Amino acid sequence: MKKENSKIYRWKFIFMAVALVSFTTTSIMSCSKNDNGGSSSSEITPSNLVINAAVVGTTSTMPNGDGSGVVNFTVSATNATSYKILIGSNIINSTTGVFSYTFTDLGTNAYTVYASAYNGSKFISGNIPVVVYVQPTLVWADEFDVDGAPNSANWSYETGAGGWGNNELQCYTNRPQNVIVQNGTLRINAIKEVYNGSNYTSARIVTSGKKSFKYGRIDMRAKLPAGGGTWPALWMLGENIGSVGWPACGEIDIMEHIGNNLNTIYGTLHYPGHSGGNADSATTTVATATTDFHIYSIDWSSTAIKFYVDNQLYRSFGNSSAVPFNSNFFFIFNCAMGGNFGGTIDPNFTSATLEVDYVRVYQ
Repeated sequence: MKKENSKIYRWKFIFMAVALVSFTTTSIMSCSKNDNGGSSSSEITPSNLVINAAVVGTTSTMPNGDGSGVVNFTVSATNATSYKILIGSNIINSTTGVFSYTFTDLGTNAYTVYASAYNGSKFISGNIPVVVYVQPTLVWADEFDVDGAPNSANWSYETGAGGWGNNELQCYTNRPQNVIVQNGTLRINAIKEVYNGSNYTSARIVTSGKKSFKYGRIDMRAKLPAGGGTWPALWMLGENIGSVGWPACGEIDIMEHIGNNLNTIYGTLHYPGHSGGNADSATTTVATATTDFHIYSIDWSSTAIKFYVDNQLYRSFGNSSAVPFNSNFFFIFNCAMGGNFGGTIDPNFTSATLEVDYVRVYQ
């Protein structure tokens, strides 16, 4: 028993009981030791630990708060002289046990909040679950509701052929035949035609140097092209690619689809050690990806990148300072033909269209 208590003390926090919000956790655990490894008789072990959490703005219609993410905490215990609280990776030290904390992950999320009440080296610990809603604020969008060329305040073109590092067969142009806003959607048209030495044309537009973002909820509503060899992508690159190169800049592929694997949606991350054919990827099936519009999304924070289709989570990646997903990224929308991932192009292919209804960024 003595050995186990010493190990617990070195870990600082041991949380062994679950209590409901505003309920009392008592006599969950206590232990102590003095500098010689023994118990100190001059210290009184705290007792009657109470952890209260009040989510700001809670009503019958908004049970998880008003969207501000603010939660008021009160931690108390008999004979306690200080408190330590663990929320995610954040440690809060308090002499009163009264404090407010603002959660920032968008949407409705469940957390476990851990608390310890101390008197010298003696302590009692517990935890409670907290469910918090954080309302996203729309910070930028392109609704593609003005006919003509894509909005030049948001988008520029990347043009030309040369394979684009993937042995692709199209030539990207800025012609309205290949890219246009029409009837409320952005249309990127891949066409079988001889143009500047290529047998296919398409378009690739980017927000680099115009719009870039760090973290947030990103939604894109799109209908995908069909046809063997088509490779549409809605994705992001680190704005620092010019100084650090790829894959050090990081790449977030929010949606990729290949016509040779119909209705399989890829959510992929590229970064050092996980690039090209060794990318960090997951898939989900969308039965009507090429016939109906669907919403392709990520929730991106300092701790996670979560991929969704129509608000259904299908993969979660643990973000950290060890990977390059903690700086500004810009958008790229394109439809490639063939290449290492797109594969063989159907000889009967004539044309296909990637349609994007909107892109929205919430933070």
